[in-house]
Amino acid sequence: MELTVLSGKGGTGKTTIVAALSELAGDIVKVDCDVDAPNLYMFYNGKDIEESEFIGGKKAVVDNSVCIKCGKCESVCRFGAVKNYSIDMFLCEGCGACKLICPQNAIKLIDEKAADAYITELDKGVISRAEMNIGSDGSGKLIAFLRRNAERYSEDEKLTIIDGSPGIGCAVISSITGSDAALVVTEPTKSGLEDLKRVTALSEHFEVFTMICINKYDINEDMTKKIEDFIYEKRLALVGKIPYDDTVMKAINELKPITFYKDSIAEKAIENMWHNIKNTIFRRI
Repeated sequence: MELTVLSGKGGTGKTTIVAALSELAGDIVKVDCDVDAPNLYMFYNGKDIEESEFIGGKKAVVDNSVCIKCGKCESVCRFGAVKNYSIDMFLCEGCGACKLICPQNAIKLIDEKAADAYITELDKGVISRAEMNIGSDGSGKLIAFLRRNAERYSEDEKLTIIDGSPGIGCAVISSITGSDAALVVTEPTKSGLEDLKRVTALSEHFEVFTMICINKYDINEDMTKKIEDFIYEKRLALVGKIPYDDTVMKAINELKPITFYKDSIAEKAIENMWHNIKNTIFRRI
């Protein structure tokens, strides 16, 4: 079973909640699909047991010993990547138009490593994660690659929790597609409500059962009420309301899941949310 945790934007507390739910769930598989800011592994003292390269696509390179400087490659490049008979690797999209038009076969397409992918072993379970190269995109293909890596460790119907990317872009679509359920973390602000609407529309489009968590609900109870009205109107499942708690910042600074702080009111709320999530999901199976 796969549970994907999403948010309409960064900073809502998504990764903090993923770390807490992972601790409460026990021996599970975790996938950090927030590849632009992969920080879930920082909450653990893990050991990398696998490392592999992820090839994101192709890049064009010029063999200057063969190039006759005819300029045809520059004339067909739609991305402005060819300048002075050389190719800017950051601008090149690997389309191959320059290679096709070159009369001297002086241009080749080579594999571009976009990221290093890791399987990190923890005291409980593993994390599938990646560290992208500078300038690389957090593409849906990389997300799919990380999920496939994780599948090898999810035998016997072991739970997989995915820390998805914020927003509604390609990486989010790749994170949520095929998941059994999604937990959307929102916050009581106007932008939080609008972001929630977009994310829930996305999950609805892909027919993924959606649950909602309102983080720091008590900082703006009027907006919390509006979010609750939206949830009721859309017939979504409100599984958690987490109060503001300074202990959360302490946990982040100390790189520990909030579940380590049993006096925390946020921790108690997340425990209650985990109970609701389990009841809600298993009731649907």
